[in-house]
Amino acid sequence: HTACYETAKYIAGEIEKLGPFEIIYNGEMDAGIPALCWKMKDDAEPGFSLYDMADRLRMRGWQVPAYALPANRQDLSIQRILVRHGVSRDLGSLLVDDMRGAIDYFKQHPVQTPMTADEASGFHH
Repeated sequence: HTACYETAKYIAGEIEKLGPFEIIYNGEMDAGIPALCWKMKDDAEPGFSLYDMADRLRMRGWQVPAYALPANRQDLSIQRILVRHGVSRDLGSLLVDDMRGAIDYFKQHPVQTPMTADEASGFHH
């Protein structure tokens, strides 16, 4: 059980190092479930949306949905990961590597019109 939280904190730290993302929740054991979520930094202009990132990761076999928060914060889109038993630090590193690859891809192939929640995969809460 503790390993899931440690893996979530590790992945959160690695995602934060990528640059454009701000970790909202990093899997602190006393604060909630073994998960992490992030948003685009307010001052970031990476040339892609979280929906674009989710779409790019889906091509690599990852399910890391992006979605808008409920009505009082629907202006804010986030991505999140739930760390279940069996999700290792190695698997987390592979995800972060694919996120880094996606960022590099977007630098080479700028998104002309970033995807919106309506255009994304239809993941809703």
